[in-house]
Amino acid sequence: MYEEILYEVTDPVATITLNRPDKLNALTNRTLAELHHAVADAEAREDVVGIVITGAGRGFCAGLDIATLQAISQAGESAAMNDDSGSELSAARAGDAELRKEFGVGPFTYLLAVRKPVLAAVNGACAGLGFSLAIFSDMRFASEKAMFTTVFSHRGLVAEHGNSWMLPRLIGPGRALDVLWSGRKFNGEEALQLGIANRVTSPDNLLEEASEYIRTLAATCSPTSIMHMKRQVYRQLNQHMAEANIETLRLQDKSTAWPDLKEGVASFMERRPPKFGRVTSD
Repeated sequence: MYEEILYEVTDPVATITLNRPDKLNALTNRTLAELHHAVADAEAREDVVGIVITGAGRGFCAGLDIATLQAISQAGESAAMNDDSGSELSAARAGDAELRKEFGVGPFTYLLAVRKPVLAAVNGACAGLGFSLAIFSDMRFASEKAMFTTVFSHRGLVAEHGNSWMLPRLIGPGRALDVLWSGRKFNGEEALQLGIANRVTSPDNLLEEASEYIRTLAATCSPTSIMHMKRQVYRQLNQHMAEANIETLRLQDKSTAWPDLKEGVASFMERRPPKFGRVTSD
């Protein structure tokens, strides 16, 4: 079914690999549809605790495929991205429907509504729309050979695809404007210093370290807790503190009835690893 990505599940990790290495994994409409479909499948599976997105070959994602970008330039509208490529995959919808609506339209805003952790393992070139994919993932593990650039200003574009909303929340407005205005290239180490990358590792260890992070979550943490914490963080970015605290208090009250609380306390008292169920509680 998939032509432009690779998709593999090894409990508890789903690995999605953008697979157009000769094009540095530049995104087509087909790639976007396949990625969304695979994320939706991974979200629905009980054997998946977290999702890792990476790229084949020496690039993570070089942005939008030049043919698609030329079509957009000629059409004069971003709607050119929304053709029927990969339409047989279009029924898949990742993420909670209410949160998808709240986070609005954008190629990767749905990742914020996915009920499981989404990690970007940035192995090489990460530019334009590929940069958007990385920053809308929950965390970014960067190779020492990773190379980031927003590139929009070099193409006569604005900060597209939610970058102007997400990037200042990650690194602050001054640093965000520098990265957006200059369109300069920076490596994994600088990405870590800026606050864009969460971890930097050798190229050979990148995918293993990202996967190990998910395996550690699966062994020690409640999937229900993880899901609700992700919702809290993204929803409350737009809330006043009082509103956020009221919402959190309601969740605290609900959590007292969750089986994971009983298991968490029991495992602590019995000095053993917890055995949390994979089915999450709303």
